[in-house]
Amino acid sequence: MTTMTATAVPDVHRRLRATPRWWPGAGATAAGLSLLIVTALWVSNGGITDLTSGDAFTAIGRLTGLYASDLLLLQVLLMARIPLVEKSFGQDRLARWHRWTGFSSFWLMMLHIVTITTGYAVGGNWFAELWNLILTYPGMLLAAAGTVALLMVVVTSIRAARRRMRYESWHLLHLYAYLGVGLALPHQIWAGEDFTGTAWARAYWWTLYLAAAGAVIAYRIGLPLLRNRRHRLTVSHVVAEAPGLTSVHLSGEKLAELPVRAGQFFHWRFLDGRGWSRANPFSLSSTPGGDMLRITVKNQGDGSSRMASLKPGTRVLIEGPFGKLTGEDYSGEPVVLMACGVGITPLLSLLGELPYRDGGATLIYRARTADELAFRGELEWYESRRGVRVVPLTGPRARRTSWLPAELAGNGDADALRRVAPDIADSRVYICGPEEWAAAARAAAIEAGARPDRVHTELFAW
Repeated sequence: MTTMTATAVPDVHRRLRATPRWWPGAGATAAGLSLLIVTALWVSNGGITDLTSGDAFTAIGRLTGLYASDLLLLQVLLMARIPLVEKSFGQDRLARWHRWTGFSSFWLMMLHIVTITTGYAVGGNWFAELWNLILTYPGMLLAAAGTVALLMVVVTSIRAARRRMRYESWHLLHLYAYLGVGLALPHQIWAGEDFTGTAWARAYWWTLYLAAAGAVIAYRIGLPLLRNRRHRLTVSHVVAEAPGLTSVHLSGEKLAELPVRAGQFFHWRFLDGRGWSRANPFSLSSTPGGDMLRITVKNQGDGSSRMASLKPGTRVLIEGPFGKLTGEDYSGEPVVLMACGVGITPLLSLLGELPYRDGGATLIYRARTADELAFRGELEWYESRRGVRVVPLTGPRARRTSWLPAELAGNGDADALRRVAPDIADSRVYICGPEEWAAAARAAAIEAGARPDRVHTELFAW
C-alpha cells in the first residue's frame, strides 16, 4: 500500500496528458454544424419551394427524416467509446446526450413517417398508403423492422421502465439500437432524393455513415480486443469487504501501462460461464499504476451478485477506461470527497493518486449502518500516513432530499457541509453515489461556496 501510494502520482501524470480544453467545444460545434449542413442540403434540394407550393407535408417529412437520420448517427458516435469524445465529456454527460438525441431522433422519425405518408396519400386512405410504401418502396420493409427495434429501445429507456429492469436486461435490449439504426437508414440511400440528389449530399451522408460504422468497429470491437490481448487479465483473489460488498483483485501483464486514471471505470466481462457476454460497469477501487487492479462491487443484480463466487484464474475482458471523475486538472487545492455506499470505490482510488498535501483531504463517507463502512484498514492508513480526515455518517435516509442522514437532516445541507469541511469553498470536490444523493451533495457544495467547475460527480445511474 505504501509503495503504491508513493509512486502512483508522478507515474500517472507523466504518462497521461490532460485533455485539451478546446476538445469539448470543438465536438459540440461539429455536432451543431452537422444539423446546419443537413438543413442546407434540404434547402438546396428544393425544400423551401416545396414547403410553400402546396407540398408542405412531403417537405416537412423530408426534413424531419434528415434530422432523424443525422441524430441517429450522432447518437452512435456519442456511445462508440471514442477516446477523444470520452475524455472530453465523460460518461455521465455522454449518457444524457445519448438519451436526448435518442428520444429526439425517434420522435422526428415518427413525424417523418406521418408527414411523408400524409403527403403521399393526398387525401386518400392513409393506412393503405403506409402499407403500400412499406411493401413497394426500396428498403422500406427493412426500415419498418428497424423502427420496431428502435421503438423497443425507446420504451425500455423511459425512466420508469428502466427502474423496473435489471441492468443486465436493459443493456442487452439496448444493443438492439444498433440493429434498428442499421435497418432504418438504408432506405434513404436507395430512395431518398436528399441523400442521392447531389454529389455533396452523397459525400456528406456516406462520410457520416462510414464514420459511425468505423467508430463502432474500431473502438467498441478493435481497441478492446487489442487491449485485452495485451494485458490478459485474470482474477487473482476475492475478498468480502462488508455485507453485500465484494472486492475482486485482478492480475495481468503490463498493467502499469494501462492508460487509466484513478476514479475511472471499465466495463467488465468475467468468463466464468453463463452471463459472460453481458458487461457491467465497475470503478477501480485501488489506485492504478501497479501490477494489480481491484474493483469493489455491491450485490444488486445478476452481474454483481456472482462476484463473490469468482474463482482465481478466471479470465476477464475489459472495455474502457471511462469517466471524468479524475484528478487530471487538479492543481493542489484542498480536497473534499463525498461518498455514499459503493460510491466509496472511485474516491478511495483517488485518495491514493491525488497529490494533496498531508492533512489536505477530507473524506465524508455515508452509509446506512456502521457495518456497511468498508475499507477500514485502508482508511486508517490514509488517516495516519497522509492526514486524511475521515468523517463517517451513518443512519437511515432523511425524509427530505439531503446528503445527510435522518438524524442530522434538521441542519441545512450547506451549513452542515461547512462544519464538516471548513475549507469547502477553496476545495476540489469529488462526489460519487446514488443519483438523488449526489445531486443533493453537489447542490450543498456549491451553496457552501465551492466553485461549480471544481465540483466533480460520477453517478451510479443508467
